Amino acid sequence: MLKSLAGGGIARAMRHRQYRNFVTGDGISLVGVWVQRVAMGWLVWELTHSGLWLGIVAMAELFPSILCAPLGGALADKCDRRKITVAAEVLLLMQALVLALLTWTGLIDIWWLLGLTLLRGILNAGSHPARQALVPSLVPPEDISSAIAFNSMVFNIARFIGPAVAGIIIAHLGIASAFAYNAASFLVFIVVLLQMKMPYAEQFTRKHQSLYAQMAEGLTYIAGHAGIGPMLILLTLTSVLVRPLADLLPGYAGAVFESGATGLAWLTSAMGLGSMVAAFGIAQRGRIAGLTNLAVANSCVMSVATVAFAFAPNFWLALFLLAVASYGITVTGVGGQALIQSAVPGELRGRVVSIYGMIFRAAPASGALMIGALSEYFGWRWPMALSAMLCFVVWFWARSRLKSMAAAMEL
Repeated sequence: MLKSLAGGGIARAMRHRQYRNFVTGDGISLVGVWVQRVAMGWLVWELTHSGLWLGIVAMAELFPSILCAPLGGALADKCDRRKITVAAEVLLLMQALVLALLTWTGLIDIWWLLGLTLLRGILNAGSHPARQALVPSLVPPEDISSAIAFNSMVFNIARFIGPAVAGIIIAHLGIASAFAYNAASFLVFIVVLLQMKMPYAEQFTRKHQSLYAQMAEGLTYIAGHAGIGPMLILLTLTSVLVRPLADLLPGYAGAVFESGATGLAWLTSAMGLGSMVAAFGIAQRGRIAGLTNLAVANSCVMSVATVAFAFAPNFWLALFLLAVASYGITVTGVGGQALIQSAVPGELRGRVVSIYGMIFRAAPASGALMIGALSEYFGWRWPMALSAMLCFVVWFWARSRLKSMAAAMEL
């Protein structure tokens, strides 16, 4: 077992010092991000006790991706990707500090929270393509898929640890301290980025085009690619139909299971655990061959598990089903990203990754708003279950294109 781990994809990715530094700083920052996300979700619930408002706030953070992510992708292919990332992290640190101060002073209300969440969404959407496009500059081409999957594993380790940390901070120090903790975690990542070198920086000529011309070129490339285009459609539809589950957990914790902030932390950690196991498997697998089949098959897994979660009769069974659903979501999402990053040429990487990021952020927000609004009239169980059932149709469609997608991306 230990020999297998030592020779697997994770060990190959982690042998590169600059990547190790990046993923360590990123991991510390991501724990802070999840602490803030749990604190924000619970603060929204305390202020409103409304599923609709949970959806609105989720939309405020994620919907800016539709407008800002394509511009961010074009910018990432024209400018220094590390400088873009550092600037965004500094602004996100300031946003967390303002949120902490308003909460400490008692001035926070749902409108302040909505506005600051919108700002965070804009900053994340604009910088995400540059941040994601840094990874291939830190490892050689043969280790890209493992590095991307390990990044997701770190994200989900943080998703597992962060809610537990949030529960302790909120219970003993208050919600404002959770926001301050996030600000401190950003500072660590900024220091890492400022000291980082990129030994495998991609060499390509940056075109003297307008941002809009670059955006159009990226979209044309995606539309004409036999693998990337259909994969992005699969990710979009599954993100709208199933992934909103994560943003609606405060409603399940408060209204369905009546488990409070502690229950929310358990539910969020269960999703993190399922995702962490999935990302570990893909990272350790360390190869692209067969990954298209895995990504498509797990769109079915997430559907079945989410329908079962929606009707779970007790909290502990719900935790297990939520972990399984999250496993399926992560295999599809991370597998899709690894396939796309491996297939796309360097000069188009920022723009193609920006569309992936737009889907990753905006599509679940759209679904969360829809399902959250329906929960006001039909309760929490049926809207989520029916949405997940529609995902079966998506799975059948993707299966019909499996061979052509694999041939185009598993190069």
